[in-house]
Amino acid sequence: MQYFDVARILTTHGLHGEVKVNVITDFPEDRFAEGMQLELKDDIDRVLTIKKSRPFKQFWLLQFDEITDIDEAEKLRGKILVISEKDRGELPDGVYYYKDIFDCGVIDNETGKRLGKITDIQSPGANDIWLVHEDNGKEYWIPNIADVVKKIDIADKKVYVELMEGLRDED
Repeated sequence: MQYFDVARILTTHGLHGEVKVNVITDFPEDRFAEGMQLELKDDIDRVLTIKKSRPFKQFWLLQFDEITDIDEAEKLRGKILVISEKDRGELPDGVYYYKDIFDCGVIDNETGKRLGKITDIQSPGANDIWLVHEDNGKEYWIPNIADVVKKIDIADKKVYVELMEGLRDED
């Protein structure tokens, strides 16, 4: 079974087993909902059940049913929390997991020419940006906006784009 990272445990918070996590998911409200079960990446058989959770600055605070004091919580420092593929859930149409976008071929929507492939995704603000790595080694970022990304075909691992002037260095 495949597992997906959802958070990295940074440190303890308080005396009753609560931990502060760095979020690695677009859906923290779903992933950290009361009763949700998460596993540890390095110990898949260890299940932790969310007792309560809340946002805290740019992090989240989580408390698990199985962890009741600071000493137990301290042992989790640095661990990665994961969910199984079966618990990941379906996304609405037009919304994709990052893992589905990585390594997609980037195709010029007008000419059908392959431009490269997507090798990185960043979320600096209002929309994601995708790093396109060309076969010749050049790289450039494209915004994931309707004016640029015209079609995403996950089944064929292709993204069709119309590049705005200046996005790609032509020399």
